Amino acid sequence: MGSRAPALRLLLCLTGALMISAAAMAQSAPVPVEIKGEAGSFRLFRGGEPYVVRGAGPPSVDDLDSLARHGANSVRNWAVGDGSVLDRAQELGLTVALCLDLERERHGFDYGDAAAVNDQFNRARAKVLAHRHHPALLVWIIGNELNHDYRNPAVYDAVNDISKMIHELDPNHPTTTTTAGIDRSLARVIESRAPDLDFLSVQVYGGLFDLPEALAKIRLEMPLMVTEWGTIGHWEVPRTAWGAPIELTSTEKAQHYLEGYERVLAPMAGRLIGNYAFLWGQKQERTPTWYGVFTADGWRTEAADALQRIWTGRWPANRVPQLHGLLLDGKRAADDVRLAPGSSHVASVRAADPDRDALTYDWRVMRESEATQSGGDPEDVPEQYRLSHPDDAAGQITWRAPDEPGAYRLYVYVGDGNGGAAHANVPFLVVGT
Repeated sequence: MGSRAPALRLLLCLTGALMISAAAMAQSAPVPVEIKGEAGSFRLFRGGEPYVVRGAGPPSVDDLDSLARHGANSVRNWAVGDGSVLDRAQELGLTVALCLDLERERHGFDYGDAAAVNDQFNRARAKVLAHRHHPALLVWIIGNELNHDYRNPAVYDAVNDISKMIHELDPNHPTTTTTAGIDRSLARVIESRAPDLDFLSVQVYGGLFDLPEALAKIRLEMPLMVTEWGTIGHWEVPRTAWGAPIELTSTEKAQHYLEGYERVLAPMAGRLIGNYAFLWGQKQERTPTWYGVFTADGWRTEAADALQRIWTGRWPANRVPQLHGLLLDGKRAADDVRLAPGSSHVASVRAADPDRDALTYDWRVMRESEATQSGGDPEDVPEQYRLSHPDDAAGQITWRAPDEPGAYRLYVYVGDGNGGAAHANVPFLVVGT
């Protein structure tokens, strides 16, 4: 017996090593993804099972935890980065639509420069080789909104070359590219120059409600996904006389999410193979509150509650406040509010909490953004300051206009003490005498 002990120990060690190796291989093995069906009736399959994407796009890996807690099963991004999004998504049970960030003409890239295009191809190839077997990978996105202010259709030749390369290296994951909106001309360019793509991804905001009619006119046969949708875009809304776009309140945005899903996205099941809401997090784009479903201070807004309802069929146990109107001297955002420097004014807001939580009010003034960027390019955050008032539980405040003439916004954030907040703002112009 003693003479057989070392052999037995060796056998047990080898068996254990093989079991660990098999577990590691399973952990790193790709999960095959494919699209089945025909025009008007496509479905996404993952691991042989139908897979319905319930997802959003966060600005950072740090936002994935809250995304999973609210019931999402997938995430899309805008650049591969270090690939850590895949590992974190795998830990949380999420899949990833991984974006190979391609250069844009509006930033000066020349798709007629063969050497530059080839360098970009090689960078994309290296990223595909690095991440093609990750089990959290769902699909490859080849470039984001490359049609935004583009002139050279050769950009889609480059997309097609990368798609063919991906299919050679990774037969397990479909390819797509995203577009800012869609029209007949763009559809024909993509069909003719990038036929290797498995599906097309469109990104629409206020135009979401016109999408079914637009697609019917275009007669696009490819499977489709909506990879950005949410509130109304800052380029789609009315403006003040001095050009400030008028932003929806957080409650109006939540309603827009719900209606967009119920009236457009859900009825298009079969025509669409999935969708990702925008934006699960926060960013400065014309205002710090326009697109994010969280505030810069990390407060959850009603849009986040609405998305949980969409993804799970259930509202959160504790819902955020609802905001029903912000007035400045009795005027609304659309009333072209003009103030004298240093003059005194009254602002008031009507808000309520579904759970009857006690509400707090945070009033701020911010300079109007002077950004001219487009396509979600980074913007500077304008100067802002809080308005002091004796009662944080007051829905009304008396305050002084800035001394310096110019365009500003008055913001109010209504908190519930449980991590939720409603918000609204009124643009105003300080006019010198």
